[in-house]
Amino acid sequence: MATNLQNAYKQNSLKTASPGELTLMLYNGCLKFIKQTKQAIEAGEIEQRNTANMKAQNIIRELMVTLKVDSEVGQNMLTMYDFILNRLVEANIKNDVQMLLEAEEMVTSMRDTWKEAIQLDRKQRHGSGAGGTV
Repeated sequence: MATNLQNAYKQNSLKTASPGELTLMLYNGCLKFIKQTKQAIEAGEIEQRNTANMKAQNIIRELMVTLKVDSEVGQNMLTMYDFILNRLVEANIKNDVQMLLEAEEMVTSMRDTWKEAIQLDRKQRHGSGAGGTV
C-alpha cells in the first residue's frame, strides 16, 4: 500500500510541476544515479554500475535535447552538458570514480544554481510571503 501511495505522489508531483521544477527533478535524479554508479564501482558490481550510469547519461541527454541554444548561455550550458556526458561515459568505460566525481560536482553546481533561480523567481512573483521550499 505504501508503494502505491508513493507512486501516486510521484505521478501527481510530475503532473503539477512547473518546467523549472521538472528540470530540478532531472538534476536530482542524475545525482541519484551518479551516487548509485559510484556505489556499484566501489562494490565491483559491473551490471549495476552500467545500469545506473546509463540512467544518468540519459538524463543529461534529455537536458541537452530540450535546451534552447539560441543564446550564449544556452550554448555554454550545452558545452557543460557535453562535458558531463563525456565524463559519465568515460567513467563507465574505465570504471573510474574520479571522472564520476567530476561529473557529480558539475551537476551539483548546476542543480544548486537552478534551485536558487527557482526560489528567486517564486519570491519575485509571489512576494516574501510565499512559503514552501524546492
